[in-house]
Amino acid sequence: CDQQGRVLATGRGVFELTGFPEADLLGRDIVEALQFSDDKPVELAREWGVRRLNEQLSIRTRGGSEKRIVADVFPAYDDDGGLLLALTPRRGL
Repeated sequence: CDQQGRVLATGRGVFELTGFPEADLLGRDIVEALQFSDDKPVELAREWGVRRLNEQLSIRTRGGSEKRIVADVFPAYDDDGGLLLALTPRRGL
């Protein structure tokens, strides 16, 4: 994600997790595109330049279902001010 939260690239497994092919996410705001249940982890990482690990969130898949995930948010310590997000499915109840 760039400084405004727009998707610049996706990694392996994003389609399987979200149902969105990379082309459908590129250039979109990640929080809005996946309808994060809470945008605070992304905003805190962006504003304060701190990592947010093991954030328990949910997203909305392309098919419209809610999927529980764990998000790790890493600020990019460069002039662009981007972010790296690692999303994994949550197991269990």
